[in-house]
Amino acid sequence: MTGPLAEAYDVVIVGSGFGGGAVAHALSHRGIRTLLVERGMWSARDDEDWNGQSILLAGRYRSESPVAIAQYGKAAKDTTPNAVVGGNSIFFGGASLRLRELDFATWPITYAELEPWYARAEALLEVHGTAGEDPTGPPRSTPYPATPPPFSEPALRIYEGAKAAGFHPFHVPTAIDYSGRRGDACIRCNTCDGFPCKVSAKNDVAVTMLARADAAHLTIVAGATASRVLHAHGRATGVEVIDRATGQRHEVTARTVVVAAGAMHTPALLLRSGLQEHDRSQLLGKNLMRHCNAMMGYVFPFQTNPQAVNHKQICISDLYEQERATTQRAVGVIQDMMMPPPEVVRVMAPGGFRWLAYKFAARIQTLICIAEDEPQVTNFVSLSSDRVDALGLPVTTIAHAYSAADLHRRDLLVGAARKVMRAAGGMIGKVRLVDSFSHAVGTTRFGTDAATSVLDVDCALHGVPNVFVTDGSVMPTSGGVNPSLTITANALRVSERIVARL
Repeated sequence: MTGPLAEAYDVVIVGSGFGGGAVAHALSHRGIRTLLVERGMWSARDDEDWNGQSILLAGRYRSESPVAIAQYGKAAKDTTPNAVVGGNSIFFGGASLRLRELDFATWPITYAELEPWYARAEALLEVHGTAGEDPTGPPRSTPYPATPPPFSEPALRIYEGAKAAGFHPFHVPTAIDYSGRRGDACIRCNTCDGFPCKVSAKNDVAVTMLARADAAHLTIVAGATASRVLHAHGRATGVEVIDRATGQRHEVTARTVVVAAGAMHTPALLLRSGLQEHDRSQLLGKNLMRHCNAMMGYVFPFQTNPQAVNHKQICISDLYEQERATTQRAVGVIQDMMMPPPEVVRVMAPGGFRWLAYKFAARIQTLICIAEDEPQVTNFVSLSSDRVDALGLPVTTIAHAYSAADLHRRDLLVGAARKVMRAAGGMIGKVRLVDSFSHAVGTTRFGTDAATSVLDVDCALHGVPNVFVTDGSVMPTSGGVNPSLTITANALRVSERIVARL
């Protein structure tokens, strides 16, 4: 056997999203010989990547491995998540907000400890924002790397509606290249959230962290699925990897293993590897969170976006701390959201509303309500005992249900969103519950006590000190904002601990 999978490395990273990409970038620049393996391929960044039928319905980048998900009280149903170099960053809408100080109340680190790493994460992702606008925003040591563009007409409509409803809207910080620093500037198209960027103006992991890594010390292998972490006597020795094209298995040797496959696939990999034998807490795979989200769409008496521009520019955080005194949890935020293409609306709109939504898609504007959901041991990731995927690996299964408190927080945001939409001129509204797991976190929580956490403060497995986790799995709570920036910041922090242990 020859090639990169036959060589020995200092570090092998599984997964190329925010957590894996940040570690790969950091370690490569420290001169550490690093291999990054990703089950997906590179995104094509062609015309088809901006086609709603191809990306959102046909699933151009879906993996070969289904995940069986039981949610909203319904029987388990297979879904096939996207798999691509850059992970979910390829499809996210760029929202890059920090958690607030009180969100860290039950974490083993404080906001102050993570704040410098937030600043570094914002610099890596070139986040565009305006410091001081967010009425509930946490303290900052640095300004944003770049300023946001002026509000588009649809965004201005929401901004004025929010102010009329008594709220304090602000520019949502976004990881999008509006200035053309890296090449082509953002053209403000309406195929951003949910789509790869054809012109590479979205500051996803592939075009920022991976493109700017030290190529002399980082090797990236796409189309390679990690089947298990190899370990003996309380130490990892490498990773077994399956070549998706040939089905051939390779054993890659490494001094340290970093798992960053996401809050669903990371615990699945650790369970397949038998590493639960080192988990005294018995929490591996448990406490899955994914935010309690809802889309609020309103029909207006006019076309809401005739210029077909990206208007995901507004955020409202006024309710964020409203319930903290009684529940110790954030409520969450409201953000302006892009409408998907009409052909997608016809399929994905709420039942009984699809034809109407399709017919009036040009007159609909949407807000997304992002509510904190609480960790529950009854929400978990496990492995199927009787089903395998195309690679012969046990199918990952998900059991998830929201608590009454989660639904209460969501409904508070939905009520506020209705006020904003009506003040903006909306006539008829409809709520769509979000069933995706794009904000999934929590399944390998970190902490100070091996009896109550899967990982230590450095995000290494209790009992296996050279296996680290750097994705959203580590988060003890979800907070009320997109976790991408927090994942990146923590992964940069952990990178320094990996270097120290090496």
